[in-house]
Amino acid sequence: MHIEDFDFELPRELIAQRPAQPRESARLLEVCPNAGLADRRIADLPECLRPGDLLVFNDTKVIPARLYGRRNEAKVEVLLHKPLSPSENDVDDQRLCWAAFARPAKRLRPGERITFAEGFTADILQKREGGELILAFSMTSEDLSQALNQYGEAPLPPYIDRPQGADEQDRHDYQTIFAEREGAVAAPTAGLHFTQDLLAKLDERGIERCGVTLHVGAGTFLPVKASVVDEHRMHSEWGEISPAAARRISNAKEAGRRIVAVGTTSLRILETAAATSGTVEAFSGDTDLFILPGFRFQAVDILITNFHLPRSTLFMLVSAFAGLDRMQQAYRHAIAQNYRFYSYGDACLLHRGGDA
Repeated sequence: MHIEDFDFELPRELIAQRPAQPRESARLLEVCPNAGLADRRIADLPECLRPGDLLVFNDTKVIPARLYGRRNEAKVEVLLHKPLSPSENDVDDQRLCWAAFARPAKRLRPGERITFAEGFTADILQKREGGELILAFSMTSEDLSQALNQYGEAPLPPYIDRPQGADEQDRHDYQTIFAEREGAVAAPTAGLHFTQDLLAKLDERGIERCGVTLHVGAGTFLPVKASVVDEHRMHSEWGEISPAAARRISNAKEAGRRIVAVGTTSLRILETAAATSGTVEAFSGDTDLFILPGFRFQAVDILITNFHLPRSTLFMLVSAFAGLDRMQQAYRHAIAQNYRFYSYGDACLLHRGGDA
């Protein structure tokens, strides 16, 4: 398939700049099993699902991973996106290392130092293909976490217009109610719609839930440059499914209950660990699973997800899940009906490939 197969025109005014308030008031476009479309609200979700469905959410927590510093007198913006073990950094250095992107990156060289604040610096160990940097910090993970909380800001995606950078409201808005495990540099945005009131109503309906982890990386914003999409190299992200979560998911599948993934990140980690029977194994490690039309889904029956960028790996994923023609129809409807797009926007409720 070619990149043009996943293209569409989106009016810029439909890109949401703030989330709906309250969050469950956001719109929800249900792409129904019979290929029909239904305009709903997130608050309608309990009625859209069945008692016994298992909701699987991503419990990752966004860290303030965007930093502003200097290389000598030149200003540098850095976005951390993945911590690296000593075996991953290709350099004999035992310090705390992170992969990162920087702007401007062209003049940055290995051996140089970026200063963010007094006592808070990073050494450039390596410059990889595509401009990715490997940075070394002379501090512990705990000290780096404190420094990020003091000097970093929420790593909002580039389509959210904040000339002065993310603000305090974004620190709250760009975090899901499920957030527990620090490590993401982009929010699992489908989870942004959930509130305690909505969870209580789901409980009353008899809809169960459990958590998995996928630390979303900055690579989620990288464009697909290959004209033939299966030549694209997918970014890797670290994830984990605990043995207890794997048992709950597998038991639900064996009992014929539906698995509802909250977001593409939950879906990717579930399908990474899924067997052909639909059961899910415990998992801990990196995944670079790239889902295109033709992919055989094993675990997930229903997907809750926001509206994605044209030509993106995420639009390819939802097209694989619900069908490219159905998703093109759904997006045309959403644009015509002024749905709000992207991270702070509205959502879709997708049934897999027309399944009931």
